[in-house]
Amino acid sequence: MKIDIDNMSVSEIRQELRNGSCFIRYRFCFSLLFFTFMRSSGIYLIRDGESRAAKGLRFTVLTFLAGWWGVPWGPVYSIRSIKTNLRGGIDITENVKALVQTQEPENNEDPEKEDTLVFLKLF
Repeated sequence: MKIDIDNMSVSEIRQELRNGSCFIRYRFCFSLLFFTFMRSSGIYLIRDGESRAAKGLRFTVLTFLAGWWGVPWGPVYSIRSIKTNLRGGIDITENVKALVQTQEPENNEDPEKEDTLVFLKLF
């Protein structure tokens, strides 16, 4: 499930982490003759028991179809992206944990009032 992590509350993220979920980004690339672009996907929430590689399959297919055609970096970036995705993507769970720890509510205010995590670009 692709998530809009900017709209998840700190307590929702903590609950997902306690349940064994992880936060993953995938790589993809595409080429236009002499130009090759390698990018990262949005952040995906992978719940315990879900396949990380299967979730990144669309990025692997995109790279396989559109990544090879750039000279000289198309094949290099394509192989790198496909390899990363087949290994389960880029695990940024520790980055999310560290960021969540800095978002402690002040003085244990009203538990109904949840701070929304202000999420800066991790990559």
